[in-house]
Order: sequence, then structure tokens, then C-alpha cells
Amino acid sequence: MVNSQKQVNLDELDRKIIAALRANGRMSVTELAQVVGLSKTPCQVRMRRLIDSGVIRGFRAVVDPATLGFDHVAFTEVKLSDTREQALKEFNAAVRRIPEVEECHMLASHFDYLLKVRTTDIRRYREVLGEKLSNLPHVSSTSTYVAMETVKDASS
Repeated sequence: MVNSQKQVNLDELDRKIIAALRANGRMSVTELAQVVGLSKTPCQVRMRRLIDSGVIRGFRAVVDPATLGFDHVAFTEVKLSDTREQALKEFNAAVRRIPEVEECHMLASHFDYLLKVRTTDIRRYREVLGEKLSNLPHVSSTSTYVAMETVKDASS
């Protein structure tokens, strides 16, 4: 579960390290130490602690999906027929196995989940909806909203 860890106490230097790495996750430890005003070894120790405690979950390349042909984004509301704990666990496990689902959020709303689904085009989305999303455990209904333009996302 993504939010199951307890909150970690961070000081100002930890926050500077995090901000610097969010801006440029490829900088060397030497560069990072200079940016935050530490020597290399204490910076490495702090960075290792941030990684080990789960504050920093990893480093990755941010890819523009449109350059790979995946520029169709749909948001799908999902209403479940059963919201008991076991049903939620079954749905959560199954939705994690669908590669087209970029994000899945449980909400306090008139529906239960909001999915961000990325595909090549509306035809492929329709296939994913019909073959995968509608067949997830306990799904009683879905509603789709197609994004016309992404104004801001996590990589912006």
C-alpha cells in the first residue's frame, strides 16, 4: 500500500536534499552536497536515510508518453457492487495488473475509484474498458472522461 508508512521527521537539510533531487534526480552526490551546503559524506548518509525510510522511493527516467504513441488519456470512474474489505483487496490487486492503468485512487465520493488510463487511441481505450476494466472484481458501473489536453502533470 502506498500510504501505509508512518510520517518521517525531516529537518531543513533533508528538505533541501529532497527539493534538489526532485528538480534534478540525476545530479551526483558531489553536486547535491554543494547545492545543499554539506560535504559529500554527510550528504550521502542523509540521502541513504531518506531512501531507507521510504521518503525517496526511487529514481527513474520521466518519459513523454506521446512520443511513444500513448497520448490518449481517459479518467474512469468505477463504482463497485461490494465495498467490504475483501472486495476492495480483490479489486486493488486486479487493477494493479492492468498496464494501461497509470493511477488508481480510492475516493470518498458517489463512486469508489478514479482511474487514469493511458492508451494509444480511443479504440484501444474502448478495448481496455470492455475487456479489462469492466471485468475487474466487483465492478458494477463505469463512467469515462476523456482528457483533451494535459495542462499540468507530475513531470511538469
